[in-house]
Amino acid sequence: MPAVSTTVTELPEARVKVDAEVAPKAVEQAMLATAKVLARDLRMPGFRQGKVPPPVVIRRYGREAVLDETLRRSIGEWLVAAVEAAEITTVGEPDVQIGDLPEAGQPLTFSLEIGVRPEAKLGDVSKLEVGKREPVADAAKVDAELEQLRERQAKLVAVDRPAAEGDTVLISFVGRIDGEEFDGGAGRDQLIELGSGRLVPGFEDQLQGATAGEDRNVTVNFPDDYGAEHLQGVEAVFAVTVHEVQEKQLPELDDAFAEEAAGVDSLDELREDIGARLSEQDEAAVERQFRDAVIDTLMLAAEVEVPESLAKARAGELLNRTINQLSQQGISRDLYFQMAGKSEDELIAEASGEAERSLRREAAVAAFIAAEGIEPAEGDLLASLTGPAAQQGTTPEKLLKRLDRDGHRAELVSDVAQQQAIELLVERATAISVADAKKKQLLWTPEPDEDAATGGGRPWAAEASAS
Repeated sequence: MPAVSTTVTELPEARVKVDAEVAPKAVEQAMLATAKVLARDLRMPGFRQGKVPPPVVIRRYGREAVLDETLRRSIGEWLVAAVEAAEITTVGEPDVQIGDLPEAGQPLTFSLEIGVRPEAKLGDVSKLEVGKREPVADAAKVDAELEQLRERQAKLVAVDRPAAEGDTVLISFVGRIDGEEFDGGAGRDQLIELGSGRLVPGFEDQLQGATAGEDRNVTVNFPDDYGAEHLQGVEAVFAVTVHEVQEKQLPELDDAFAEEAAGVDSLDELREDIGARLSEQDEAAVERQFRDAVIDTLMLAAEVEVPESLAKARAGELLNRTINQLSQQGISRDLYFQMAGKSEDELIAEASGEAERSLRREAAVAAFIAAEGIEPAEGDLLASLTGPAAQQGTTPEKLLKRLDRDGHRAELVSDVAQQQAIELLVERATAISVADAKKKQLLWTPEPDEDAATGGGRPWAAEASAS
C-alpha cells in the first residue's frame, strides 16, 4: 500500500475534503515501476530491448514525462489509499484536484471532495419487535405448478378446423418489399404458436382463421426499432402457405400423469411434493423479509439526515455500476438510456428515494456496529472468503493477502462487520404475529398476495401509494 497521509475537512451536505500526500519514497518507487514498463519498448545502444535500467529510462524520457505517466497509472491506487487512510465511507464519485508535479524528494499532493455516509444516532434498540408471518404453501400456486407441468407434457395434434389463438400452425413463407424478396424474409416448415408474440406485430393475428392448405398474404410494418436496420419502419408482404393447424392437447390430471411427469405414484403425492417445495421456498422468503424488516426497524429507531444531494450521488453511483456491468455484455451507456426510454437525470431522480433509504439503513447498521464494538477477527475474514477463493481457484489466505496488497482489506472488514451486526440484530429481535405488528404499527413481513409497493408495513408504503 502506498504511504499516503491525509487531512480531512468536513463540508456541508455530508461531504468532506481530503487533502492527501504521497510520501516521496512511494512516488520514487512508483516512478521506477513505470520506468520498467516503459523499458519494454525502449531500444538504446548497449542495452537489450526491455533491459534498460529504470534510472536510464527516466533520463531518456525526462523525469516530468515519467512522473506524468506514473500519475496516470497510479492515481487510482492512491485515491483508494487516501480514502482508507481518511477512514471514511464514500458515496458517489470524487471531485479530484491534483497539485503540481513534485521535484525529486518532494511528496505528491492531491485533494478530493466526495460525499460520505451520514452518521446515525441510535434510538432504543433494546427491544426490537417485528411482525413475522408463517410460511404457507398456497393451494393456487400448487395448482399453477401443476398446470405448468401439464403444459410441458402437452402434445400438438393436427386438427381440421380454422386456426385460433393458442393453436400452432406449420407454415412456409416468402417475404417481399415492393415486390422483391429480401434477405431473411423466407422460411420453410416453421411452427408458429398464434398469440405468442414471437413474430413481427400483426403477423400472427392475420393467420387466425386460416385452414390447412390455404395460401394467405400477410402484410406487416416492421417497427422503427427492429433489430435489422434495413427493415426498420418498412412495409413487407409475406406469401404464406399453411401446411397444418395443430391444437395443444393437455394430459389429464390423474395418477398416470403424476407418474409420467414426476415419477411419483399418485396425483396426491405430486401435490404434496409441490406443496412441500413451495413451503420451503416461502420459508426462505419469510426469513429474508424478516431480516429486511429488522434492519428497517433499526433504521426507524435511529435519527439520520440524508441530504438530497447525497441521495442523488448514491443513485448515480448505483446507475454507473449497472451500466458498467451491462457494458461487459456489449450494451453501451447510450444504448442503455435508449432501452430505458429515459435520461440519466430521470433515472437518478427515480432511484433517489430508494438510495436515500439504503443510506439510512447503512448509517443505522454502522451506528449499531460502533455501539456493540463489533470487530471481525482474522478467522471471520478468512471464512467470508471461502466461497470467492474457491471460485478463483485459490485459498482464503492468499485471497486475503491480495486484498491487503490492493488496499481492499478495510472494505472486506466493513462488509463482514455488517453481516455480523445484522445476524446479531436478527437474533435479538422478537418475532410477533403480523396481526400484533399491525396493531402496534410496527413492520411486518408481507403476505404472499400483498402488493410489493405497500406490503410488509414498510415506512415508505404511504409515499409509494401517493405516487
